[in-house]
Order: sequence, then structure tokens, then C-alpha cells
Amino acid sequence: MSKLSAAKDAGPALPDGTVLWQLGKHDGTAGEFAAAGSSAAKEAFKVASLAAKTAELQSVPSGLRGDTNPELRIMYKLDKIPVNGVLFRVSIIDAYKSIPQMSVFSNRQLSGIIQIAGVAGTDSKYTFRKTYELYIPKEQLVAGTNELKLQAARGIYSSDLEDKYNWWTWDDLSLESLNAPIKEPIHGSYTLTGTMVNNKQFYFDEGAVTHLPYIMKWLGVAYSGNIMRTSCASDVGRSCSNMEEYYKVLKDYNMQAVALYLYTGDIKLKADGSLPDDAEKKLTDYFQKYSPYFQYYEVDNEPGLFNRSKAVNLAIANWLNEKGKTIAPHLQTVAPGWAYWPSYSTDSCGNQKGTLKQCGDPDGWERDSEQRNELEEVTDLTNGHSYGESYIFSHGGSFTENLRTFGGTADGLGKKMLTTEFGTSDTHVDAYQYGAAERTSAVFDRIMRGHIGYADMFIQHAAFFKNFSLFKYGFNLEEHDPSKTEIYYTKEGEDSRVSIMRRLSLAYATHGAPLSYEITNKDDLADKLLYVRAVDTSTLEPQPGSKATSNKVLVNFVNFEDTPQTVHVKVNMPKKTVYEGERFGSGDSYEAARSYVSGKSATPVLEFTETLAPGEAVQYILQPSSEVADTAPQSFKAAAVKGLSVKLNWLEAPGASYEVLRADGSGTDLKVIATGIKDTEYTDSKLQEGTLYTYAVRVPGSSVMSEKTQITATGLVPLDRSQWKVSSNVNTEASYPGNAIDGDRRTRWDTGKHQASGEYLQVDLGKEHSIEAVEMDYTLSSYDYPRGYELYVSDDASNWKRIASGKGKLEKTKIEFAKVNARYIKILQTGSGGNYWSIQELQIFSRE
Repeated sequence: MSKLSAAKDAGPALPDGTVLWQLGKHDGTAGEFAAAGSSAAKEAFKVASLAAKTAELQSVPSGLRGDTNPELRIMYKLDKIPVNGVLFRVSIIDAYKSIPQMSVFSNRQLSGIIQIAGVAGTDSKYTFRKTYELYIPKEQLVAGTNELKLQAARGIYSSDLEDKYNWWTWDDLSLESLNAPIKEPIHGSYTLTGTMVNNKQFYFDEGAVTHLPYIMKWLGVAYSGNIMRTSCASDVGRSCSNMEEYYKVLKDYNMQAVALYLYTGDIKLKADGSLPDDAEKKLTDYFQKYSPYFQYYEVDNEPGLFNRSKAVNLAIANWLNEKGKTIAPHLQTVAPGWAYWPSYSTDSCGNQKGTLKQCGDPDGWERDSEQRNELEEVTDLTNGHSYGESYIFSHGGSFTENLRTFGGTADGLGKKMLTTEFGTSDTHVDAYQYGAAERTSAVFDRIMRGHIGYADMFIQHAAFFKNFSLFKYGFNLEEHDPSKTEIYYTKEGEDSRVSIMRRLSLAYATHGAPLSYEITNKDDLADKLLYVRAVDTSTLEPQPGSKATSNKVLVNFVNFEDTPQTVHVKVNMPKKTVYEGERFGSGDSYEAARSYVSGKSATPVLEFTETLAPGEAVQYILQPSSEVADTAPQSFKAAAVKGLSVKLNWLEAPGASYEVLRADGSGTDLKVIATGIKDTEYTDSKLQEGTLYTYAVRVPGSSVMSEKTQITATGLVPLDRSQWKVSSNVNTEASYPGNAIDGDRRTRWDTGKHQASGEYLQVDLGKEHSIEAVEMDYTLSSYDYPRGYELYVSDDASNWKRIASGKGKLEKTKIEFAKVNARYIKILQTGSGGNYWSIQELQIFSRE
């Protein structure tokens, strides 16, 4: 695999440095040190020379352990402070599978926490060795005697029960003065992370596009070159309907993408083992249209679980290498998302269809490292899906299986690793022996920290996805205001996956040139796990393919303590100017977590004061005010609501507030009717029935406004559908009647056959209402209109009264009638035709 990218190549190259001191030889053993926990191992060591002598090292422990020797203080002298800071290196040759943490303090200020991956306790015959690097800025150094303190830290949710599992053994430790400015404030490992934002688990549609920037900013992954998964399925209709717009949003936010498009289960190879023409065409069309936007392509998704063929996977990998890289020379290929399924069993391979029951072709090939290696040999990056604690399972763990595939490790995995799915389900809990009070929180925290320790890129599955979700789900994103997005709590009273992912993303996956800073209340934060990370993203290299860049300054504050902490800090900004932008902190909704900040005058020093709750992370996304372009609010919509009112909604634009403008009639004489609106919605009340109104919205002082929208005020508005019950005399196995009122136009109720007279759909409103109109929407199946209809109402579902009849229209049919009181409504189809009768969304209107 020498021709492939190595894990050590991840991230920008580190500048050369001058070694200040080194403890131990880089020889794969810890024999020169004292046994950890022994009486010979001391808590302090004073560096007397560049390379400590063997006799001196006998007082240095061979590693740290939380319950016996949790700390090592190294004292050394600096004649002068290195202008570019220093780089601490530690090579780990063994560690427990708990993902122990090494806190690094320079003169009692936290420089960072190294997440250490290990396989001790997994029965793996292969060890994991890796050198971790940690940048220490010059502001944390002094001329004269310095103290570097290394400390074993518990997980934020764990108790002292975890201490005996928090151990590691090192090969050597060193500190070097950097000869040039570092390009990244590396924090143990260079990592990229992200998630997947799609609608209803499958669709990259308008709803996914509008929610995408909100999710990326809230999670703290935007602007830094982090990575999202874009796996729209070629066999799911309209799955990729807004794919280009989705990729363009990723580019706008300086994000990378790993794509997966082709549905491999439908592929039948040619006799020579190559892809059939239709599969080649699908891939070629997708690459020609979208490859400038994505940087990675994933061969397949869990081929064992979904009964995929190894030969098909190899054919796709060969196509990617031969033709895909011709279309997209920047492309890097990713091995399938390994799930390591064994031979067929009902529990493990329950996604099979048809009579053939097996886990891949040949059966179980994904579990066989030699057969997996056939794909590893022809792809640039490895993969491996993991949930809960599965990454360290002795058999089937993404971490341990990769060690088996590559025959161990010399320094990190043999290939760069892009994990396209990691996370937890609602049932996962942390191992009991670690003593976590919040076990569902702790297990997500541990798996993400594990990936920071051994992987290079890793993607949480997924932002909206039943049982694995970051955010509340179960509705159609196309009908949802993204600013109303709420955190999904796996368990009441426990920390959320969003909070954990934000904390770790802000600490480890915010990239750019480090900005110098000074903490002015150092004494308050001495020996506290409070981390500051400030970077200039404009220094990042353009993304391959998309050439995406960023101009944002990101200032992060992360509290790893289980108590509140306050920090006062002065950050040296890139320019002497006024900055503005967004702040993201705690809050169960996007609206609560996000605020707009302006007027932050930098000299170029900019002062921040933050009080952070236990485990809280805060991020500022800033840029010079002069560079903030006037931007009009997008997706401006108006809808009539109860009480002769109009509700206005729009997507956010840069600014602290909005003002709403209105004109009576269709004229252009717009006047401001509301100012200081903080949210992205406004309700205009006490309007005149039947009057046409024109609306627009803008940021105060902006030269541009939203598109205008017009609406006629009416008290006739859709009824709340939450208590409705829908039934039909058509076979419900063919189509579920509830699909007509589920708020998702992609789902529908239909007859399942050519429409015929006598078919009906019936609605129980739950109680009597005064109604005046019924609307059937089948826009996505425009010819499925009822060839004829009769509308009936009833108080008891037994005695019916006909109130309207007619013929349906293309796309929508709205039936209006004199006001009537009813609880039950029946739509009877009276015609016949060669199309189904379909209803995607049914609305009933009232003036109540």
C-alpha cells in the first residue's frame, strides 16, 4: 500500500523545529523508564540536558495511570521565548481501550487534551502505536524555568471508577522550538468531522438544503474544511432532487464532501467483470455534474449487511480509479463503509429481500480481512462504521479490524481513515465500569474521542435520523423553519449528542492559522480544563475540486470541567477594524443558541469574557463589518392564519434584527410596519378581509430586501390536522390513508390501481367544525386528479349529505362551498381513468 496516502500525511505539514529536550529513545519500548505506579516513578522531572541520560530516566514513569501516578511535571529552562511557540510530541505504544485523556498544561495553562486510542483490553493481537503532537503558543511560555504538566483526565461524565482504566505507556516524549509559524493549532491529532443532513432519511431536497447551513454552524464545523456525507441513492426517486444546490452550500461554507450515489445491489456485471453500461452512465452523469464539488467517493455502504457483491465493489473501485479520476483528478476514493457482518443470521443481516439469505456475495466476505484488503488495495482511504463501543470489539470493531487488515501499525493506521458513519443509537450506554452518571451521553463522548485518537475524518450518522439523531426528527424539513430546529435528547436529564459534538468539534476540528491570545485571569483558570482556540480560516488552502475558501475568524471557548468557568481573554485579530458575526452557545433550539453580534472593535486586540457551564462550548464566527455584504433574506413566504392575520417566514440574513414592510394592494409603496424583529418570522394582525397585501423584509440599513410576496387576507385557513383520522374503502395495504395528511408531499395516498367510480377517502375531524373548503394536492402526480367527485359531510359517519360535486383539475383541486358544520367529510370519486387517484396533501378550511 505504499502508493496510497498514509495516515501521517493528514493535515498540513508541521514546520521544522529545534529539539529542546527529549526523554527516551524512539525505539518502540518503554524500557528506559520506571514502571508506572512503582516507587521509582516520580511525579516531577527536571530536564538537565537535550537528551536525558539513562540513569536519569529511571525516575520518569513509563506512562501515566489515573489511580496510581496520574501526573508528571517536567521542568525545563528557556533562555528566551520561541517566537513561533513549541511543539510537544509523545509517542504512545500501548493504552487501554477506554480512550484515556492526557491533559497538557504549560505553566498551569491548558494547552490541550490528547485523546489516546488504545486496544489493551480488546484481545487484539495487534497493538496501536501513534505519535501525538500538541502546539503550545508562545503566550504560555516564559523566559527561565517552565513547567510542562501531563495529567490523566477522566471523561467529563465519569467517576473515579474510571481512573484505573485511564492508563497508557509511552515510547518517548519531546519538546521542540518551531522554526516557522505553525499552520494549525494541532491538538493531539489533525481531525475533520461532520454529519449528514437529509430529509426523511433519504432526500437531499430543498428542505435538506435550507437546513444544511444552520446545522453546520450550530455544530461548529462550518468554514474549517470539515466534511459531510452526501449519499443520495440512485434507486430512491427524487433522492437527489436538490443535489447541486446542496453541494453549492457546502462550497459556500468551505466544507468537503464524501459522495455515495450508485445503488450497488441492482448491478449485474458484464462477463469481463466490468460495470454494465447503465451503471457506468449513472456514475459518469453524476461525476460530470457534481464532481467539482466533492473530494471523496465511497465505494459502497455496508456491503455485508445489504448483501452486496465483492465483485461489484471492485468494479466500482476500478471505475473510480480509471474513469472517475479522469473526470475528477482531485478525487480520493474511500473503501466501503465496513460493517464486518458475519455469515448470514436473521439478527445481523435482517435487510435481505428475496429467497437468498446471506451477508454479501460471497457470504460473509466483509468479515474477512483478506477479502476486504482487495478493496483496500485499490482505494485511497480506509473506512469502518461504528456505533456505541463497537469500534473496539475484538471481532468486528472498526478500529481493531483495521489493525487486522493492515497487520498492525508502526505510527498510526497504515492508511488515512475516513469513517463515514459513527455515533450511538438510543439504546447505547457507556460501559458500567467507568462509573458514568450520564451513560448515554458518556458513550457518545467516548466514541467520538476514540475517533479523534485513531481516525482522520469521521462523520456522525446523522443529523435527522430515527434513533441516531442529533436533532428532533419525524417531520418534513421542506415544511419546517430551520431556525426552529431543536436538539434531540436521547434521555431526559442527560447531555445531548449536539452538546458533545460541539464541544469536541470546537476543540479538535476548527482549522486555520492560530491567532495569539492572552488570558487575563490566568490565576482563576490555573490547572483548569478550559480551552481557547482562535483561528483565521482565510489561511486555509482552497479545497480540492470546489476551490472553496473562507474569510471567517473563529474564536472558540471550551469548558471540559464539570463546574462553571469564567474566562477573560484578549485575542489578536488579523485586522484593526470592526468585526461582526454570530455567536453560538447553549440552547435547546437554534434560535436560543445563536445570536448576532456587531460593533466588536479590534485594535487589533479584541476582548472576550465568557462564563461557560460545565461542558459548554461557545463559538464566535466573525469577519470585518466592511466585508459583510448586504444580503436579502431568502425564501420569504406568507400564509393566512387564524384571526384575519398573515404569518411571514424567511431564512436568516447577516444582521441583528429585521424590519417588515407592507403595502396595501399590488403597488410599490412599501412602508415599514415592524422593526427590531429578532426572529425570522412575524405575524401581521387585524387585516381587512379580501384586501390584497404586498410584503417584504430586510435587515435595517441594508440596500437590498427580500423578494416581495402578495397575499389576500382571509379568515379561511387550514384546520389543524393533528387529531384527524383518515380511512378509505381502497385496499390500505396498497397505500396508507394517513399519508394524505402527514405534511410530506413525497408521500401520498392513492388507489393503487386505475381509478374507478365508488372509491372514497373519509376524514374524521375529531370534533365538529365549521368548514367552507376542501383542497386535494397531488402536484407531484399531476395527472392523478379525480375524474369526478362528490363531497359529503356527516355528524355521525352514517347519515351523509352531499354538498358539492364536479371534476378534478391538474395538480390541485380546491372545492369551495357554503359554510357547513360537520365532523366527518367523505370525498367520493365518481369517474374512471387510466391513472391512480392520488392525494399527497389534503387540507380542509375553516374560519374558526
